[in-house]
Amino acid sequence: MSEENVKVAVRVRPFNRRERERNATCIVAMNGPTTVITDPSNNEEKKFSFDYSYWSHDGSKEEANGYFGPDPSHPNGKKFADQKRVFEDLGLGVLKNAWEGYNSTLFAYGQTGSGKSWSIVGYGINKGVVPLFCEKMFQGIDEKKAGGEKTEYEVNFSMLEIYNEQVRDLLDSKSKKSGLRVRQHPKMGFYADGLRVVPVSSYAEIEQRMEDGTTNRTVAATNMNATSSRAHTIVGITLLQKFVNAAGEETTKSAVINLVDLAGSERAESTGATGDRLKEGAAINQSLSCLGNCIAALAEKSSGKKTRVPYRDSVLTKLLKNALGGNSKTIMIAAVSPADINYDESLSTLRYADRAKQIKTTASVNEDPTEKLIRELQEENERLKAALAGNPNAIAKVGDDDDDDDGMTEEERKKEYQSIMEENARQMEEMKKTFEEKLALAREQSGTGQGNIAEIMEKKKTIPHLSNLNPDPQLTGHIVSFIDSPRKTIGKKDCDLVVMGPRIGDLHAVITEEGGSFHIEPASIDFKTVRNGNIISSKMALKHNDRLRFGSTMYFVYINPKERDASKEQFPEVTYESAQEEAASKWGFDMDSSNKTRDEALLKEDMIELMPSVEECNSISEELDKKMKFELMIVSPEARGQLKGRTEVMIKVVNLETKHEWIWSREKFLNRKFLMQEMYENFQDGEENWDVPQERDPFEDDYEAEFHIGSVKVWLQSLGYLIDIEEQLEITDFKGQEVGLLNVVVSPCDKKGKPLKEDTYVENPLELKGKDVSFVVQVNSARGLPNKFTDVYAKYTVYLDEEYTSTSKVTGTTNPDWKHKKQLNFTAVDEAFINYLNTSAIMVQIWGKQKPPKTKKSVNTAQAMMAQSLRKGQVAAANTNAKRFDPEKVKYMMEVAMLKKRQEMMELKMKSMKRMLELAEEHKKKKLSTKLIKDIYHAQTSDAAEKCLKLVPQEKDDDDSSDSDSDSDSSDDEKKTKSQKKKAPVKQPPQSPRKDRPDSVAKKSSTCVLL
Repeated sequence: MSEENVKVAVRVRPFNRRERERNATCIVAMNGPTTVITDPSNNEEKKFSFDYSYWSHDGSKEEANGYFGPDPSHPNGKKFADQKRVFEDLGLGVLKNAWEGYNSTLFAYGQTGSGKSWSIVGYGINKGVVPLFCEKMFQGIDEKKAGGEKTEYEVNFSMLEIYNEQVRDLLDSKSKKSGLRVRQHPKMGFYADGLRVVPVSSYAEIEQRMEDGTTNRTVAATNMNATSSRAHTIVGITLLQKFVNAAGEETTKSAVINLVDLAGSERAESTGATGDRLKEGAAINQSLSCLGNCIAALAEKSSGKKTRVPYRDSVLTKLLKNALGGNSKTIMIAAVSPADINYDESLSTLRYADRAKQIKTTASVNEDPTEKLIRELQEENERLKAALAGNPNAIAKVGDDDDDDDGMTEEERKKEYQSIMEENARQMEEMKKTFEEKLALAREQSGTGQGNIAEIMEKKKTIPHLSNLNPDPQLTGHIVSFIDSPRKTIGKKDCDLVVMGPRIGDLHAVITEEGGSFHIEPASIDFKTVRNGNIISSKMALKHNDRLRFGSTMYFVYINPKERDASKEQFPEVTYESAQEEAASKWGFDMDSSNKTRDEALLKEDMIELMPSVEECNSISEELDKKMKFELMIVSPEARGQLKGRTEVMIKVVNLETKHEWIWSREKFLNRKFLMQEMYENFQDGEENWDVPQERDPFEDDYEAEFHIGSVKVWLQSLGYLIDIEEQLEITDFKGQEVGLLNVVVSPCDKKGKPLKEDTYVENPLELKGKDVSFVVQVNSARGLPNKFTDVYAKYTVYLDEEYTSTSKVTGTTNPDWKHKKQLNFTAVDEAFINYLNTSAIMVQIWGKQKPPKTKKSVNTAQAMMAQSLRKGQVAAANTNAKRFDPEKVKYMMEVAMLKKRQEMMELKMKSMKRMLELAEEHKKKKLSTKLIKDIYHAQTSDAAEKCLKLVPQEKDDDDSSDSDSDSDSSDDEKKTKSQKKKAPVKQPPQSPRKDRPDSVAKKSSTCVLL
């Protein structure tokens, strides 16, 4: 046995089309084994060290045969890692392990679109690790046979998918809906019971099997619109070497190679589906999060800590137990995007990989005499029979310390033992067959999807056809329907092209050929057929590259090779994403990628992701008559009641009968969507209990839940100058539309809550530094709120508050009077607080409950949605990303009001100063005291200024008393001394010019000389 760490390689790909269009910035750098990622928001670098860091971002050139190799003329040509280098570093090691009898596992991890498939599978001549491994393995077998070796070689192949905690056999096109049961064998560990394992004799056969598996996966994923990026795929290749050992015993050396394509590590917003009562219903992300928990626990275990590894928490971690911490040599390839827009996902992937490299595995050679293997299986079955007969001590505990609680009932345990016995019997039977017998049987049973790959590729060159589009590029183009007859029917029953999904008719559409050209016609206007983003209601001509959608989930592109080849037009590649962008443009969304910020680019991706999901959920609602409609919404942080953040896509949910509304986050909606899909599948399968109680219904939400009516941003800049804020401001809802007015006052005061004196105005907010500042927030009332709400209240936070301050709740009116008042005191304020006043705001959120539903009107969901579509067009969006509400509008308004008040104060000062000069001139005053001038300048009102101006005539400025009158702080003794000095004339020496007079001679005075 040899203990070694999991090897980890990180690979960064080139920019994709979307990233190039957005002028993305590369934030990943590599130097030797070190990978550095830079946070685009603050340029902070984070460094990671791995076994391999593969730079494949640039530095390559396309050779004549289409292979991308290093470009010696490029600055990064020397460090460019091509497919061959990755295979030589990683794949050859896996192959060497297989020959020696070690189990191996190769993981691929990263967000969807990060380049996992490029490394693992590759495209065309740029083959990835899996095809190169298979080619080399069969080359090795042929070479060993040609060299005269007597060893017999057997290669077996399996392919499964884990989606929503269910295991599906991808080599079985008719696999049951519930999936395969994962069981635990005393020696083999966890396995998928009933998984089809087929013998293969060449790489061509493996390629065909992988194509069949991918096609089955595509059909299943398309029919239920499962998001393939959330599914894990495990390809299993078993190499058996049978030979006679030195003792003359027939011996089998086996190696299981698992190639694991993990689900995408997608971005998750902090809002999440928190508080959603059905959150636990969706197990989509369970496997990936459990894998993370196992990796973290194994990393701790490798450092010497005694930690239980929670393998049993998910199907994926059960099946990968050997790969993670058992009998296997393991490699992980972590794929990262180079673009700044994907910083969060790329950083998450690097951290995941960094933990994985700490894991240690202990692999051993799997080599035993065949007779011994059979004998052990027979003995195991005898022990299992004894256990089933009532002797629990007959069989040793299955598993180890990490499996101390399997949670099985007695009945489940009996079924487990029975299954293990059947698996042992199957293995014994397989050992008795020759490889040729197994191969012949497998070929006889093979139902190979759409036929031979080469034949299909040849037909696609000349015959018009429909080719599927899928969010996962790996699944695009695997459903091909050739239009090789004058009439082609499309629908879910007895049609040439069978498509499944919500709002698809038995006969949905027909494609006909007339005079060498093709036309498409919907069979019924009750079911949507969309061409290039527009719903069609009559026969229309088809053109090469037309994008077609049947129902809400089935996307195809029409390919006519003859039309394409005869045209001089350059046709762009059609992808699922480009089809979604086209649909979004028809909905009124701005899909232009140029000059977009990172946040705007993320917003666009969210829209592309959610649009088809909204369509699908509406279609399911129609078919199940659930009375709910879903609409896409573009929501700014201000509209969500937040001071900062990025604009997000949210979902507006409307009950078509009661008109109640809810706003769902992206995460909550996607969580519910998976449950809706599950409900629809049960409905399609004819299950009687497809409908569920209201509390478990994914379409339903809480009618008693509080609703965010709208928000108001009260800017505080005026407070920095100690100027009152008294405004009536617009309350805006999620869509940025005005839903009422808020009357609010924020006024400075002293610690006791009394308004400040009139002379406390400051010209520069920094004058407040180090001083105590107090102010009162008054949320007085709202006016003109929608009539459908009750229990209305306002809430807000100020500065560093962690909890909201709320007003009382008011019922029975659209014009609630709260008369809320709260005083806030801040001692010795610093620049951070002053900056808060100058640049930030109080976000006041208005909340309430929707009034209880009245007697429901009987509404048919499909008819109601059709009526709304006719009124609004085909747009399933509550608003678009075109700006309708400027969140800065209120700020500008309040700034103008503040500047107006400041201007009034300055005009008052200037008017008072002008009047002071006039009075001084009128009364022939040459000097005025500084104190009086300050009093006049700082007067806050005209009355206060007038009181001070009345003192101007009383100012004394004759020679005897000018100094004494001007110095308000002089004592009586000082005045007397000065008077005596004036009465005793002294001969003064000639005065030197002022500029030559030393500073010590200059006389300090608090008088102002009026020249």
